[in-house]
Amino acid sequence: MEISPITAVIAVTAIISFIGFQNRALFERYMFNVGAVKRGDFIRLISSGFLHADWMHLIFNMLTLYFFAPIVLEVFGSITFLLIYFGSVLAGNLFSLLVYKDQGHYSAIGASGGVSGILFASIALYPHIGIYIMFIPIPVPGYIFGLLYFAYSAYMMLNPRQYDNIGHSAHLGGAAVGLLCAIILAPQLAMQNILQLLVMALPLFYIAYMIFVKRRK
Repeated sequence: MEISPITAVIAVTAIISFIGFQNRALFERYMFNVGAVKRGDFIRLISSGFLHADWMHLIFNMLTLYFFAPIVLEVFGSITFLLIYFGSVLAGNLFSLLVYKDQGHYSAIGASGGVSGILFASIALYPHIGIYIMFIPIPVPGYIFGLLYFAYSAYMMLNPRQYDNIGHSAHLGGAAVGLLCAIILAPQLAMQNILQLLVMALPLFYIAYMIFVKRRK
């Protein structure tokens, strides 16, 4: 019996996360850490995507993946789905490395970069897909959700709060790569909804300006 790549990713992530809950040494050995990566421990750029802080963190990420991954899988197939997922995990951590390059202590865990990549690849394919947000009883169009998501993540990344333990940079890096991959691989769908996608991506342009232009002046 053929196992779906979605099932495989969820199962392997759940197993390794559970082991990480019990084994602190393994958890710290494979979590993302700026200092460790800069010293050449590059496996952390991927391995951190299999670790989670607790059950709620794991369940939230895997449920999101479960609901949106079938869209990407159906359009692009198994290999491309896996490439987008793990490419987004990698991109999220690389973007975090860029943002926090001078903070060697910065650490992070979770599949959020990959999950965000799959979520935004789905939105790129179908910008009007309905997405439910907590406390809002009706679904929000995907591109509106995406705009709010990017704006909130950008604000929180550029204005960090001491109490906030969310890896906004990983979310943004993964989401941006997932979005870009879907646009490149399915340009005909992207062109049909180019206005919505451009509106959604406005916060990304602002982030790019803040990081690559303003900070270098």
